[in-house]
Amino acid sequence: MPLAALSSLTMLASGGAPATTTSELDLFPLLMGLLGGLALFLFGMEQLADALKVVAGERMRTILAKLTTNRVTGALTGAFVTAVIQSSSVTTVLVVGFVTAGLMSMSQSIGVIMGANIGTTITAQIIAFKVTKYALLLIAAGFAVMFTAKRERRRQQGAGVMGLGLIFFGMGVMSSAMEPLRDYQPFLDWMVRLENPILGILVGALFTALVQSSSATTGIVIVMASGGLISLPAGIALAFGSNIGTCVTALLASIGRPREALRAATVHVLFNVAGVLVWVGLIDQLAAVVTAVSPQAEELTGAARLAAEAPRQIANAHTIFNVANTVLFLGFAPWFARLSERLVPDRSIEEEAVVRAKYLDVELLSTPPLALDRVRLEILHMGDRTKKMLASFLPAVLRGDKEDLEEIAAMDDAVDELHGRVVTYLGQISQQTLSEEQTEEHIRLLEAANDLENIGDLIETNLVTIGTRRLEQQVVISDATREVIEGFHVAVGKAFDAAMSAVTTKSAEARTVVTSMKQEINRLADSAALHQAQRLVAEEPNRLPAYTVEMGIIENLKRIYYFTKRMARAAVPEAGGEHLTSEA
Repeated sequence: MPLAALSSLTMLASGGAPATTTSELDLFPLLMGLLGGLALFLFGMEQLADALKVVAGERMRTILAKLTTNRVTGALTGAFVTAVIQSSSVTTVLVVGFVTAGLMSMSQSIGVIMGANIGTTITAQIIAFKVTKYALLLIAAGFAVMFTAKRERRRQQGAGVMGLGLIFFGMGVMSSAMEPLRDYQPFLDWMVRLENPILGILVGALFTALVQSSSATTGIVIVMASGGLISLPAGIALAFGSNIGTCVTALLASIGRPREALRAATVHVLFNVAGVLVWVGLIDQLAAVVTAVSPQAEELTGAARLAAEAPRQIANAHTIFNVANTVLFLGFAPWFARLSERLVPDRSIEEEAVVRAKYLDVELLSTPPLALDRVRLEILHMGDRTKKMLASFLPAVLRGDKEDLEEIAAMDDAVDELHGRVVTYLGQISQQTLSEEQTEEHIRLLEAANDLENIGDLIETNLVTIGTRRLEQQVVISDATREVIEGFHVAVGKAFDAAMSAVTTKSAEARTVVTSMKQEINRLADSAALHQAQRLVAEEPNRLPAYTVEMGIIENLKRIYYFTKRMARAAVPEAGGEHLTSEA
């Protein structure tokens, strides 16, 4: 009964009368094969994408960072990176991080986002080749590499080959399952309806939003074309719809993210929708162009010819559509940037006051090199907050009032919040499969986050307490003593800046700057201690309480330098390794 009802619904959707018997179309094996093949297809795509991100992720991040100096190179880079890692959403996440960090302008990022659309067409081009007969060979070869390889990188390469085989195998299963539809007139009539551009685009957009992959939609369209089930205009309309449906993925990924992430998703929507609107009335013309440039099977007729020609034609139409849109709209990148800023304005002052992690993105957890790079950026964010505390505490401790000290103490809440987010994210990364190098990187970043939190706690507890004691005991710091302490404070601030540079850029030069300052710090500490000893015997009121306050500030500045030095040494270890001691 349920199968008969489903058959009737299919018939009604085509505008005709219900099918008479289910014997005309046995729905159970058809649905089993279609859904099972789709599951294999999607799993294979995920397997391939995950493997490529692990194998090439870190290199792709470097390429993105270096080759986006203008819109044209940005578009080319976005296309290349997305073609390699097979995920336009990951490319967009990386770009958002660069924009947030100030490493790339919004206008430059739009070029990369546009180029990412071109990169997704590589999947359709691969699928359009008749390679399903090699699917089991690829699966077997990939599994053999995964099973026998000892190195993680080699295992991931095997996983990628196996994923590609699963994609082709899933296509074969779907194609075989849909064979009965070639002679099922209600389905053929409904397919003709998809030649209506609006209906085709809506169906393509809806399906893509459901499966969260435009490449999957285009792949299934090509599989249907391979079976002679869909015409070229209908296939083009469905491919157009997939470009709109994939925007849902970007919008969902931007929820709760910084404004830059939401703006990037908005640009993605504007660009894809505008591209479809430009071409919706030109589907027949595009079909004529791809027919002329694609291989033809003139020896065949009817459905056989359609099955032979349409897959390559649809793949080429998809590529031409995305390349042409990128070329057409690339010059309007600044306009897209301004429009996205109007549609997604900056947060209010109250909203900005809430501490949020800027760079930690769950989309990248499956790609440890990229996820660790996000942690590095978030530590820079955390370092900025800590630096603000470090720069502000001394005036408050030396001559501020109670409100000034409370404001300094409150700053540590932001540092503690970011520290908790970083540690949690690092915990999630540790659940992934990490190489030895990535494990060492993980430990170094955790140590850097802990050192920053220790510096914040030193300021919040020890130094604010010293400032409170100064107020309670009515201690007045002399100009000469203030000058000595401020000189010490400047040196520690210089070491902190160099340590942050060592952490975020892995700079050996920055590490050397910090470690080589040890003698200067010790000299300044000795000089300050001598000055304080001389002041201790001076004929001034509250001399002993003043001495305690002043020496407390100096000792805590020395401890802050210790954490900065430890942070720099951990961030860029010396060749052959280095064991950190407790010495300052």
